[in-house]
Amino acid sequence: MAVKRIFFIVLDSFGIGYAPDADKFGDFGSNTLKSIMTSNEFETPNMKKIGFFNIDGIDFAEGVLEPSGAFGRMQEASNGKDTTTGHWEIAGIVSPEPMPTYPDGFPDEVIDVLCRQTGRGYLCNKPYSGTEVINDYGQEHMETGKLIIYTSADSVFQIAAHEDIVPVETLYKYCEIARDILKGRHAVGRVIARPFTGSEGNFTRTANRHDFSLTPPKPTMLDALSEAGFDTLGVGKIYDIFAGKGVSYSVRTKDNDDGMKKTLELAGRDFNGICFVNLVDCDMIYGHRRDIDGYARSISAFDRWLGDFLNIIKEDDIVMISADHGCDPGFKGTDHTREYVLFLACGGMVKPGVNLGTHKTFSDMAATVLDIFGVKNITDGTSFKDCIIG
Repeated sequence: MAVKRIFFIVLDSFGIGYAPDADKFGDFGSNTLKSIMTSNEFETPNMKKIGFFNIDGIDFAEGVLEPSGAFGRMQEASNGKDTTTGHWEIAGIVSPEPMPTYPDGFPDEVIDVLCRQTGRGYLCNKPYSGTEVINDYGQEHMETGKLIIYTSADSVFQIAAHEDIVPVETLYKYCEIARDILKGRHAVGRVIARPFTGSEGNFTRTANRHDFSLTPPKPTMLDALSEAGFDTLGVGKIYDIFAGKGVSYSVRTKDNDDGMKKTLELAGRDFNGICFVNLVDCDMIYGHRRDIDGYARSISAFDRWLGDFLNIIKEDDIVMISADHGCDPGFKGTDHTREYVLFLACGGMVKPGVNLGTHKTFSDMAATVLDIFGVKNITDGTSFKDCIIG
């Protein structure tokens, strides 16, 4: 029997301990998992059963004697710790050069062109919390119509605008203009539309966020699978992260609950290939805001959903779970953290109790997916299919 479907789920920012090169990123000592395990809200019996706490390096929790799946940890080889770089590596591309960041704001050569092409002025133009920036600049934006432009420690260019002042579709057009401007040495990983609503003192970001990513520099596992005739379904930010390349069907999500609901719905659909899922709440809502209890609740909610999901998948399905970077809610600052990430695989055809140890690149996961489907490896990784498939 051949594997028909792989559900590859990315728990955005779920790191499991600082990587060997974490000191180069200012992240020595970070450990997302260890931080959230201090919360009474943390409970993950289903991942534990698969072998989560048997992963190398997790010496602060007790594993199980007979794991039901395969387990290991992955080290990022790319020079970065952001969403785009992490997902690209999961899909097979190692990025040796870091994407540009702007700790002092964007230069005039970028801002002036954007203002001229949109016909609007700007506010802020410096690193800022997404919730704080609309509280601090939202009223002035409403009074002047100027766009709120800001960044973070990541390679991102973000434009916030009130939906009553700048309609969502217009904001998207402005972001497309910015994406066209931000090329070459200013080629940030993502341009992000950040619409909000409300009034002074009560501004709230909406679910109409939209990411405009760089196009991957070379083919990914999604391209390879699609060209080989397999279905490639994207849930959440996947379509945006890969600029649509290689994604045959996509559904957007409002939050993790919506993402898990839509993944469950897709499990009832007859397809042959991969369902690539991003669940972003741990990163966007809890990690950057350093909310330990919120992060723990979110992971625990996923684990409860996972228990139900594993009961409905078919014998020729495989579920893989990993992450794209860390974002330790117990660490200093509000940035992502350079950490190992988990890898879990389970399903009727996965060998139980397989310890994969430590892999030196996320791209080994992409190579494995291609190998499982019998597609030529075009990635920067090496397959471990024979280790996990019985």
